[in-house]
Amino acid sequence: MSSADPLPLAQALIRAPSVTPKDEGVMDVLQGALEAVGFAATRYPFDEVDNLYARLGTQGPVLGFAGHVDVVPPGDAASWTNGPFEARIEEGVLWGRGAADMKGALAAMVAAVAQVKAAHDIPGSIVFLITGDEEGPAVNGTKRLMEALHEEGERFDHVLVGEPTNPHRLGETIKVGRRGSLNGVIRVIGRQGHVAYPELADNPVPKLLELLNDLTDRVLDEGAPHFQKSNLEVTSIDVGNEPHNVIPGEARAKFNIRFNTAHTGDELKRWIESEAKAASVGFEGRIELDLTVTGEAFLSTPDHFTSALKAAIEAETGLTPALTTGGGTSDARFIRHYTQVAEFGLVGATMHQVDERVDTSDIETLTRIYARLIRTYFGLAA
Repeated sequence: MSSADPLPLAQALIRAPSVTPKDEGVMDVLQGALEAVGFAATRYPFDEVDNLYARLGTQGPVLGFAGHVDVVPPGDAASWTNGPFEARIEEGVLWGRGAADMKGALAAMVAAVAQVKAAHDIPGSIVFLITGDEEGPAVNGTKRLMEALHEEGERFDHVLVGEPTNPHRLGETIKVGRRGSLNGVIRVIGRQGHVAYPELADNPVPKLLELLNDLTDRVLDEGAPHFQKSNLEVTSIDVGNEPHNVIPGEARAKFNIRFNTAHTGDELKRWIESEAKAASVGFEGRIELDLTVTGEAFLSTPDHFTSALKAAIEAETGLTPALTTGGGTSDARFIRHYTQVAEFGLVGATMHQVDERVDTSDIETLTRIYARLIRTYFGLAA
């Protein structure tokens, strides 16, 4: 298997059923492909998660490629047109869990470096920052890898994350930032009792609904530069009370806020805490909150790296990509503390779905985009 050919490598990566945080040999496949190109690779295991750092070259500037080898569960394997880990190619389509998110992009990254290195001496360094914990809690993956590398003195000028950024067609979108995310759990504890004697109980349900209404009624903002409006979504309300004649003793709700740079996680937490305190007035029970910020909103100011990536996409696809910040979170939220970061990968229309798949022509085009970016970044001839 040649490291310069992305399709066999993408198939080999998909055939390792690396459902987060399991490795199942996938990191060995990627490390072998990188070492065949000339990279020096080091594994960074943290608890049950394996991570990989690979470097080609010793001088600056340093261009990084980042991504993850872990995938979400396939669901009902019998529902797949082709087996989720068979990595079958049929009529120009590569099928399999991780094809779009994001083993296809990883293969394109490796192939692009291999192709450029075969034709040029690269006047700088290229690194790979790979985790097995992006689809999971993201505690022992890129976050800890970046911390460890920083402590060791490793520095990077720019990093490209290969997440599937394109909604429908390759070339539509570069992500130059991400919204922040806050997960909230509200627990209202009242006093259980008989519905015929409400004066002897303290019903937590109306208090929970009152607090949720106060939270959802607020317009958080009207958007921010490069960002859509922030939004709070209630995702679950649970009482677990089956009888009709019993006032429950407890009620819970879960919500998530996706927020832009008009807010910080701490500011939002203080607002929620103040609303809960106001709702507690006159309530004999208590309100408990569990608020976790899983990522802050950030924007990487477009620079020459972004321009080079945009030009490479335009040259290979004929499309002018939009610079956006939409979608969920990614490991870019950890990398951005250390360097400029952008994201560009395959079409994500089928990611996390049964029958995840990607056109093989898109993987080949993505390889050319990455290769063109590398040449431009290091001032190499086409």
